[in-house]
Amino acid sequence: MKHPASGTGPSGAEAPRPAGTPGNPPGTGTRAAPGGPDHHLVEVRTIDAVPEDARHGRPRDLFAVWFAANISPLTIVSGTIAPLVFGLGLWPAIAAVTLGNLLGGFLMALHAAQGPRLGVPQMIQSRGQFGSHGSLLVTLVVVFMYAGWFASNLVIAGQALNRSVPAVDTSGWLVLCALAGLVVAVVGYDLIHRVGRWATVVTLALLALCAVRVFMTPGVLERAANATGFTLAGFVGMTAIGILLQITYAPYVSDYTRYMPAHAASRRSTLWFTYWGSVLGSVLPMFLGIVMGIAVADDAIAGLDTVLGGALSAVVLCSFAVIVVHVNSMNLYGTSLCLVTAAQTFRHRWLPGRPARAALIAAPLALGLTLALAFQDTFLAAYTDFLAILQYVLIPWTAINLVDYYLIRRGHYDVPSFFAPGGGVYGRVNGPAVLVYAVSFALEVPFMHTTAYTGPVAVALGGIDLSWAVGLLVPGVTYWLVARRRTAAAPVPTAAPAAPLPQEGS
Repeated sequence: MKHPASGTGPSGAEAPRPAGTPGNPPGTGTRAAPGGPDHHLVEVRTIDAVPEDARHGRPRDLFAVWFAANISPLTIVSGTIAPLVFGLGLWPAIAAVTLGNLLGGFLMALHAAQGPRLGVPQMIQSRGQFGSHGSLLVTLVVVFMYAGWFASNLVIAGQALNRSVPAVDTSGWLVLCALAGLVVAVVGYDLIHRVGRWATVVTLALLALCAVRVFMTPGVLERAANATGFTLAGFVGMTAIGILLQITYAPYVSDYTRYMPAHAASRRSTLWFTYWGSVLGSVLPMFLGIVMGIAVADDAIAGLDTVLGGALSAVVLCSFAVIVVHVNSMNLYGTSLCLVTAAQTFRHRWLPGRPARAALIAAPLALGLTLALAFQDTFLAAYTDFLAILQYVLIPWTAINLVDYYLIRRGHYDVPSFFAPGGGVYGRVNGPAVLVYAVSFALEVPFMHTTAYTGPVAVALGGIDLSWAVGLLVPGVTYWLVARRRTAAAPVPTAAPAAPLPQEGS
């Protein structure tokens, strides 16, 4: 299907742009060279629709961004959950991790294909399903999700660096890693893509080095191969974690495709480069984490330190910590877009300039750093419950979003309405979508299984948590039935072009 020009709705109305982009008075705001990206060291755009003449990049670049984003110490630690928390042996753990990432990665990559088509961040696009105010709940949930991921990555990086350079304590390393991520996030989109490309080469070499040393260490493979533990609850739980690790990228995966030209970034190429980059970047380090968890019966960082030895361990752990800077810059960048989205809901003609944008990135950094400092000593238990909570709130959202985009509207949205007062043709609140989301979440409750609460269905199933399946199927089917009838009864009206959004001082 041929993509329409980015930033147009059904009527071809032009999407909002900051002052100074083509079609607006010259001499103000952002300047773009025809056919090229905006010429600024620090990115000036936030949530505004990216016009075609400011688009750049290739779908194949997405492989590196998502591969590097996943190969981190935190992903290795996620693999250790299979033997250490769920009691799975080697092959059941590998099967669960592979199945979960393959399934979740496909759902995540479907979101990536939305970026080149619409040219806006994912949480802005979500207004097309829930309305301008109705989407606020999920937007704010995603802000806290970012803070949790930021904190989790910081804890692992700080602990790894402290083992390598104990002269600086873990808290000191947490602060240094946080500030490094801040710099990359403030510079913005293009630097994040560049760092992803560099980090992919480094991470591949590190992963290969770790794998060789682990497999050459006497007794490691033997202990891993002899581990045969299996429970159905554990297998389903680990599969759900694999699914969730991919779906948690869904609220911002299209943020990194929205600058790509719609004519060059086809749905298929965008989807598959994102998919394989994210899936391979997840399963490979998780396999290593499984082996380490079985072989050393300890956290993965301590295990690598033991297996690799002094000097080599220091190099690997320091390098892995540098990768965390890339991941956390993405978390901070996405958080800033969500905060701008939330504020713009009530000030519909406002977009921040570079100083305000930097402040919006620094605020969630402070929150994430506080969480990291508070939970660094009880990390694994807190991290497992954090994943479960994300599962309950994000999966129903992703089901509704994908059904609406691919089955109901088939990619046709009125982009100016995303920024219009009162939500334009989508209104402030789409009652049926919000109701489907709320009911779906309520239906998940009996299936939940966490350290704080276990629902009656999960108890009856011996601890098996099937809330992720409920969260996918119920809202997906229900929203499709409701939205299909509403769309057939009341087609989306044609919207007038929205006025450009003024951008505060550059």
